[in-house]
Amino acid sequence: MTTTRVILNFPWIGNDKLKGDFFQDTGVTDAVMKIARKELREDKAIREQSLEQLREWLLKNGDVENVRTDDLFLLRFLRTKKFSVPMTQQMILKYLNFRKVFTHLIHTLDYMSPSILKLLDGGYLFPSPIRDKHGRRVIIGFANHFNPTEHNSSDMARLHFLTYETLMEDPENQICGFVHIGDFKGISTAHIACWNPTDFLRILKWGEQSIPMRNKEVHLVNVPSTVKYIIEAGKSMVSKKMKERLQVHVTPQELCRKMDPACLPKELGGTMPMTEMIEMWKMELAAKRNLVMSSEKMRIINDRGIVSRNGTDRNNNSSSLGMDTITGSFRKLEVD
Repeated sequence: MTTTRVILNFPWIGNDKLKGDFFQDTGVTDAVMKIARKELREDKAIREQSLEQLREWLLKNGDVENVRTDDLFLLRFLRTKKFSVPMTQQMILKYLNFRKVFTHLIHTLDYMSPSILKLLDGGYLFPSPIRDKHGRRVIIGFANHFNPTEHNSSDMARLHFLTYETLMEDPENQICGFVHIGDFKGISTAHIACWNPTDFLRILKWGEQSIPMRNKEVHLVNVPSTVKYIIEAGKSMVSKKMKERLQVHVTPQELCRKMDPACLPKELGGTMPMTEMIEMWKMELAAKRNLVMSSEKMRIINDRGIVSRNGTDRNNNSSSLGMDTITGSFRKLEVD
């Protein structure tokens, strides 16, 4: 399989199939808008109507403040929820609550923060500048590039959230979605032990419901047997849809049979060195830095409007069974 590298309006790289004239009101090509119409039911009328309804709701909602009302921000939620306004409203509230509850982990979303920049330059997490054949950005993580003696769970969470926030400022990413790749080679008990089990559980459980991203595939490679306990426990926290999108590969070669190698760094069987990918990603981070940091002013004052999946109040009560599963898995990892 081959990929033609096409420079778009920024250094990240697109796909020939998605080339075409840009829609002035969306910032994406006609080919990408075809995906939006087919998969998200998006057209100009429903987009404008939904945005108007959301802005009116935010204006009248006394439980939130300083929430961005620009099209690009609101569309990340609408597109994730396929333009269901009630479901979008719930996701916005859960997103704001997620940021509030995990302030201790995801504060100061600035890639120039020394600890975050060091983790980024070390190659722990970054997106490939080359989209896959479906136009999706591929987010790549290397566990052995996270040094638990130098970094903590906050550094890890901040880089993840900063990565997602920056990528979601691109309308093409909102529409086409993402592929996640995690290389677990070199992971140790220390990597897991840096997390509080309660935080770990809540982020797994709430992340899918709260972070507006179209996560299309998750690929894990070089997974040691000990970590499989954590993966199995984590799967109990996510939806059936996400479970079905998770694939575990024994070797990078096996991963390359499922992924276009052109999307991967050289270290995983691709052609572009990881360091080159990171430098291109830092250009994108720099361009979106002020916008991402300005979002920290948004607040949820009261979470009474949040409804959980089972229809009860709020989404902030952890399942005791889920907690037991996660905690037990952490302990099993330590014993093994």
